[in-house]
Amino acid sequence: MGWTGIKNGSLLKLAEEEFDVLITVDRNLSFQQHLSKFRIAVVILHAKTNRLTDLKRLSPKLLSILSQTKPGKLARVGI
Repeated sequence: MGWTGIKNGSLLKLAEEEFDVLITVDRNLSFQQHLSKFRIAVVILHAKTNRLTDLKRLSPKLLSILSQTKPGKLARVGI
């Protein structure tokens, strides 16, 4: 998307125009932004590390909650 380097608030504004859900590993995002003002759901992944092998283990849980996400709401998926 060419969004490298774009920070949280601006990233959420861009993402809400293109996507329904933003999936991130940024555990501080919910403390730094008022997610309820954005028209996008946010899912924060909590794994042992941010390595793909650890994040892949969260896939079943992630897939099960995606249909339940709502704009402006936060969901957490972790082990």
